[in-house]
Amino acid sequence: MKKGASEGKILATLTSKSTLKQQIFDNTCAAFKLLKQELFRIAEDYNGKLQGGDPRVQLAFTDHGVFTAELKVAGDLLIFSMHSNIFQFDRDHEIWKTDYIKEDASAGYSGVINIYNFLADSFKYNRQEDLGYLVARIFINKNNHFFVQGKRQSGFNYTTLGANVIDQHYMQKIVKASIQYCLDFDLLVPPYEAVKLISVGQIHQNISDAKQITGKRLGFQFKVDDIDQ
Repeated sequence: MKKGASEGKILATLTSKSTLKQQIFDNTCAAFKLLKQELFRIAEDYNGKLQGGDPRVQLAFTDHGVFTAELKVAGDLLIFSMHSNIFQFDRDHEIWKTDYIKEDASAGYSGVINIYNFLADSFKYNRQEDLGYLVARIFINKNNHFFVQGKRQSGFNYTTLGANVIDQHYMQKIVKASIQYCLDFDLLVPPYEAVKLISVGQIHQNISDAKQITGKRLGFQFKVDDIDQ
């Protein structure tokens, strides 16, 4: 009997949880397709308004398939990456204190779309050592409710899960906030002490491959509390 009860519980959990995760995955895929549509539309719109100017400041959208897309914005590159797995928040997360999740814990499972900021030259010159930074994460649940976890200065105001359903309007605002953030997030000179010594091998490599580690905040502490909890 114990074996049967255990087997029944396993089968019930597999059925319910797998169905839930598949539903969230489908929602996240649909949201990512909507995101790529907005990236394409915004690139076309902005480029039309930038006609006659320096072509190097125009936007370029590239679709890399199911899980990745990019938007080049002048010297910056925004990488949008959808994770293939579904996640649950750790038990210390503030989300568990909300009435929304207390009423339905399954609404706390989410798909994730990450937004990263790199220097465009990092990819142009294949500088494998260069650093990128997480700008924001979009979490989407079974009800298509979403919230955005991002830099405090980034303008991502959608921080309450259950308040908004992801759609074209919100996706447009998220994309524009991402663009504005990467344009405001400048490349800083690294501290002198961090770059005062270099080997012959390193300088030869720099000359031949243009591979010098570069990031917008190289040498400066990138504090965890810059991410909204």
